[in-house]
Amino acid sequence: MSVRTAASALCVSVAVLVGACGSEPAVFAGSAGNERVRFVVPSDAGGGYDLTARNLTQALASDDTDFDVVVLPGSGGVVGLGRLALESGDPDLAMVMGLGLIGALETTESDRTIADVTPVAKLLEEPEVVLVPDNSPIRTMDDLVSAWRANPAELSFAGGSAEGGADGLFRILLARAIGVDASASRYRQFEGGGQLLPALLTGEVDVATTGVSEYLDQISAGTVRALAISSAERIEVIDAPTAREAGVDVVFANWRGLLVPPGLTQEETDVWIDRIRDLDASAAWQDILTRNGWRSSVLTDSEFAEFLTEQAAFVHETLPVTNNS
Repeated sequence: MSVRTAASALCVSVAVLVGACGSEPAVFAGSAGNERVRFVVPSDAGGGYDLTARNLTQALASDDTDFDVVVLPGSGGVVGLGRLALESGDPDLAMVMGLGLIGALETTESDRTIADVTPVAKLLEEPEVVLVPDNSPIRTMDDLVSAWRANPAELSFAGGSAEGGADGLFRILLARAIGVDASASRYRQFEGGGQLLPALLTGEVDVATTGVSEYLDQISAGTVRALAISSAERIEVIDAPTAREAGVDVVFANWRGLLVPPGLTQEETDVWIDRIRDLDASAAWQDILTRNGWRSSVLTDSEFAEFLTEQAAFVHETLPVTNNS
């Protein structure tokens, strides 16, 4: 069963963000004479994977190649990984992924692993941010630390990833840095920032730990407040201190990369690697990185595969023992 068939069958329940639903989703329609390359986003619209894919299509657009985005959410990326693994030999398909998928594979049962597909490249790193709604009584990171230490069970946290993904891991690292048992506070997982934002704004959750780029508009508009970011240094797009500046000794980065199906020839894999290297050297992509608070962090081929192994070990070691078993 091809991705085209899967997208058609799931059109009612899965958002295909380019074009409308029909007998054949418009995302697969193609322009005569043009190569059609598809990016699978394994989470809901509005999240970091989706934002990355859409910026990739913008930066990679050319006269002879069309780039499309297909959204296939579920289980923190495990559903998308399973679909990718079935598309053996398709050189015109890639899936955006990141630390969230590594975490989901640690905490969710899956018939597939990274070994079932082909790692191509790590693209970028992104800081995490601690957010509260503007009307929250928590005004600063000091306020959050005080409240968390005083009564951790009273605070509810949420993120756009599984607890083993970037959002959940950042919360765990923050808790440990201030001497709090992370498991004493509730953590809710949402499939990306599109679902997380309403829960934060309505007070369904108290604090969000999430990627910077997903909330730049809300931070600028003042509907949410950034208490701290996870990078070693401040970034231009957010007026917020680093966690270290705010007295919490944590430096941490989320990241995103690309996987392609198994069964590609080395030449076909090299096309993707060259595409990413050329992208990273372009002024347009560097501007996109800056505007989203991202940082270039390209690793390809075997270096990326080794990085993925290291990240899986990091997730396993960081999660509480109850989640590691």
